[in-house]
Amino acid sequence: MSEEADETEETETTGLQDGDFVRIAYTARTTEGGQLVDTTDEEVAEEEGVADQGEFKPRVIALGEQHLFPTVEEDIIGKEAGDSGSVTVSAENAFGEYDESEVRTVSADKIPEDSMRPGAQVQIDGDQGYLETIVGGRARVDFNHPLAGESVEYEYEILDEVEDTLEQAKGLFNMFLDVDLEMRLEEEEVEETTVEEPEDEDGEPETVTETVQKTTLYIESTPQLAMNQQWMFQKQQIGQQVIDQTGIDRIIIEEVIDGSGMGMGGMMGGMGGMGGMGGGAEGADIEEALEDADIDADELAAEIEE
Repeated sequence: MSEEADETEETETTGLQDGDFVRIAYTARTTEGGQLVDTTDEEVAEEEGVADQGEFKPRVIALGEQHLFPTVEEDIIGKEAGDSGSVTVSAENAFGEYDESEVRTVSADKIPEDSMRPGAQVQIDGDQGYLETIVGGRARVDFNHPLAGESVEYEYEILDEVEDTLEQAKGLFNMFLDVDLEMRLEEEEVEETTVEEPEDEDGEPETVTETVQKTTLYIESTPQLAMNQQWMFQKQQIGQQVIDQTGIDRIIIEEVIDGSGMGMGGMMGGMGGMGGMGGGAEGADIEEALEDADIDADELAAEIEE
């Protein structure tokens, strides 16, 4: 192979490539009008009055997985940590060209009462759109994306390359769900059962159990995670993407019950104890405690009943 060919091959593989994880900061605005599309900058979010609409900080993404518009990811390929850049994404490659045929007239009966105002987001027969006008019994709804027809300019900075597997997984979950989760990685020996087909036609399939090494991602389940709609409807797809992109073997969601809070059972038990004041040793103990605190038990019971 010639020296020139060697140099060409080296140039093609220099810098960041598809599959690499990077932490990136960026701000995206429409090229006409400068309308904010997305940002990781908290100061920009505050200036634009959207700081209460999520957490704004640099994001961890895997290149080549369309976590950003492909045009942006293509501009990053070949660059290195510390580099910055600016790239314009055409309307066609951003939110699509504006399509007049996507503005349709529907029966006003299909518009919820609390959405009967221009600009309201509505869902008609499974399609999401924005109400333009209501005249008589007819409503005009625009089913184009709000930014359809707009090209978008991204200003970005590659802060660092992320090589730690746990940090990669945290970054992906944060990007998919917009939540910070407690998680850890463990290397474990796990028994795995497989069925081996017989070598000859008359043989029986054989069940084989062997011990294999698995990398397991443990995630602490929280109410924030359990109630996250994205997670509720797409947990299998999200989990599979994290496994495929990080090389983790499996994900286990842990539900932690530590007894630090009083549940309904504890509340009901407490109320039952109060209801039984004056009867038995337990009731006597409560009465003594109330006397020490200079509280009238009968008055307290009457207040509870009210």
